[in-house]
Amino acid sequence: MSLLTDIQLPAVHLASVSKSYPSAAGPVPVLHEVSVGFPTHALTAVMGPSGSGKTTLLHCAAGLDRPDSGKVFLGDTDLAACSERQLTEVRRSRIGFVFQQFNLLPMLTAYENVALPLRLQGGRVKRARVMEALRQVGLDDKAGRRPAQLSGGQQQRVAIARTLVAEPEIVFADEPTGSLDRQSGRQIMALLRDTVDRAGRTVAMVTHDPAAAACADRVVFLSDGKVVGRLDHPTAEAVAHQLSLWER
Repeated sequence: MSLLTDIQLPAVHLASVSKSYPSAAGPVPVLHEVSVGFPTHALTAVMGPSGSGKTTLLHCAAGLDRPDSGKVFLGDTDLAACSERQLTEVRRSRIGFVFQQFNLLPMLTAYENVALPLRLQGGRVKRARVMEALRQVGLDDKAGRRPAQLSGGQQQRVAIARTLVAEPEIVFADEPTGSLDRQSGRQIMALLRDTVDRAGRTVAMVTHDPAAAACADRVVFLSDGKVVGRLDHPTAEAVAHQLSLWER
């Protein structure tokens, strides 16, 4: 597990972030002046009841959504102050995102899906770099297969390889084990844990699973769009207990 300290500069910091979404009845508040940091070289899990704002928090932190108010810092870069072009470049070069539904392109092979971020960066794609990313997730022997020829767990591992090949500063993962069986979920969490411990990256993920959260260095709890608790060095039992308190 990574060592956490309160003075450690966070990889991403949200300061008084609020976010609402439009509806026929008017704006629906989702986040309410949330201030939270994701420590560098650590795995942070975000948990809370359905509708508590977990995914919105992750999207704002990753620059996928702009907050209505407040600031989001990636290191010392204020994402809220970036133009759309600058934000696209930041997301492409410094941020990785793993989705629950994999978001692989079905017509491309595993190799081609993993190579895609490098193509979008405009440089020459080095086959050795792509194959190394697939090797890290244990799928170098499946490089020529398309997503439909892979299991759900294998597809998620390809999605993680696609994220890691671009060497982002921070990886965001939204329910990365949510659609997987227990064994595949354990493999994905081991990969994300390894991304922190061996590669020295920062990972922030949303999860509903106390067992997955127990792999994290820190768990942040949300309820009704606000941070209501934090648990360092969690166990599955401690996480489940905290959730039961906030879900009452």
